[in-house]
Amino acid sequence: MFEQAFKNIDNALRKDAGASSELDYIEQSSWILFLKYLDDLEEQKKKEAQLAGKEYKYIIAPEYQWDTWAAPKSKDGKIDHHKAMTGDDLKEFVDQQLFPYLKKFKADAEHADMIEYKIGEIFHELKNKVQSGYTLREVLDIVDHMRFRSQQEKHELSHLYEARLNNMGNAGRNGGEYYTPRPLIRTIVKVVAPEIGERIYDGACGSAGFLVEAFDYLMHSKKLSTKDIDTLQHKTFYGKEKKSLAYIIGIMNMILHGIEAPNIVHTNTLAENIMDFQEKDRYDIILANPPFGGKERSEVQQNFPIKTGETAFLFLQHFIKILKAGGRAGIIIKNTFLSNGDATALRKYLLESCNLHTILDLPGGTFTGAGVKTIVLFFEKGKPTKNIWCYQLNLDRNLGKTNPLSEKDLADFVALQKKQVDSENSWTMKVSDLDQKTFDLSVKNPNRKDEAELRDPKEILEEMGKLDLESKKILESIKSRI
Repeated sequence: MFEQAFKNIDNALRKDAGASSELDYIEQSSWILFLKYLDDLEEQKKKEAQLAGKEYKYIIAPEYQWDTWAAPKSKDGKIDHHKAMTGDDLKEFVDQQLFPYLKKFKADAEHADMIEYKIGEIFHELKNKVQSGYTLREVLDIVDHMRFRSQQEKHELSHLYEARLNNMGNAGRNGGEYYTPRPLIRTIVKVVAPEIGERIYDGACGSAGFLVEAFDYLMHSKKLSTKDIDTLQHKTFYGKEKKSLAYIIGIMNMILHGIEAPNIVHTNTLAENIMDFQEKDRYDIILANPPFGGKERSEVQQNFPIKTGETAFLFLQHFIKILKAGGRAGIIIKNTFLSNGDATALRKYLLESCNLHTILDLPGGTFTGAGVKTIVLFFEKGKPTKNIWCYQLNLDRNLGKTNPLSEKDLADFVALQKKQVDSENSWTMKVSDLDQKTFDLSVKNPNRKDEAELRDPKEILEEMGKLDLESKKILESIKSRI
C-alpha cells in the first residue's frame, strides 16, 4: 500500500513545473510526510494524556493542524472537498501562512533537542517548490491515507524511504552524497559494536544512515528496559549536517525509524575550531562518511592545526579531536588518504594519537555513481598504533547499480576481523616497518599477485625483441615461398 502511495506521489510531482528531479520529489514529499507524522504523533500523545487523566496541549495551533488545512473531514471520515483548499487558495495558504508560522518555532524553542526546534529548523530554509495548488492537493490526499501510528507502519515506511534514498543515490549527480550503501554501514556498525549508554556521533550525517543503522543495531542488541529506550531516544544519537535538503532527509529518516526528536543540528561542522572542544563535547562512538573531494576556504582551514583544503581530511581531524579517550570510530574516506603527500602530517597524527587497528579496502563501484576508491578506517583513541590489520575486499564481479555491495560480500571480513586473522585477502602491517617520513599506508596485499601487476621495463623490451625476431623470420619464410 505504502509503496504504491510513494509511486503516486512521484507521479503527481512529475507533472509539476516546480519539481524536476528525484531530489525535488523526496524533498517536497518529505516536508508533507513530516507534517502528517506530526499530526499522528500529537493524536497519539493526546490519547496517552487522556489515559493518564491529563490534558494534552497541542504543539501546532488549531488553524495549522493537518485536519484543518490539509485534510478537513466530513462526518463519514472522508475529505470534505467543500472545506478543503485547492488550487491558488491552497498554494497561497502554504506559502504565505503555513511556512512562516512553522519557521517561528525555531526561535521559540527552549532547546535544540526539542521537536519544536526541529519543526522550525526544517521549515526555516525549505520552501514549497510545488507550483500548482492542484498538484499539492493531489499529494496531500495521498499522504492523508498514510499512517505513522503503529511500529509496523513506521517500519514499512522507513524501508520504503530508504529505497527512495537509494534510488536518489543511483540517479547520479549530487544524489549519491546523501546515500552510503546500507550493507557497508551495517558492517561498520557491527565492527565498532556500540553499546547502550554510549553517545554516537556523525558530523557529516547526510541522510542519517549511520545513526539509524546504529539505532536498529542497539534496539536488537538485548532485551531493553524503559530506561534503555529513553536513553536511545534522547541521549545516544547526535549528528550535524550543513545542507538543507540532507538535513530534512536525515530528520525524516530518523523519525521514520522511530526516533521522535532527532538530535541533528543544521550547521557547518567544519566552522568549529577543534581546539575549543571540551570533554563535555566529546563522543564515545563516531560513525561517518565525510564528503568526497570537497574543498574548503582558508578561513575554514584556520580551525584546524593541520592545514589542508581537502574536506575529508579536515573532517578526520575533527573526528579524532572530538572522540573521547578510549572511544571508537569507523570512518569511510577516499583511499588517497593512505599515500597522498598532503595527508602525511594527518597520517602521523592518526597513528600517534589513535590505535588504527583495521583498514578495509573497498573495490571500485562500492558507491554507485561515484567513481572513487574508498577505504574504511577503524580506530580507538588514546594509544598509538603498533600493528594495522588490512583487509582487501576482492569480489568476483564488478559492483554497480545492478550489482550492488551486499552484507554477504563483507561476511568474511567481519568474521576474520574479530581475531585479525591473516588470509588470502588480509595481512598485518607493522608501523615500525613504515617509511617514517611519509607514513605511507598504501594497501598492497602481499598474498596476491595482481594479474595487472606492472612488469619490469627491461623484461618487456627483451620480450618485444624476441617477438620482432620471430616476426622477421615469418616474413622471410613467406618471401622465400613467393
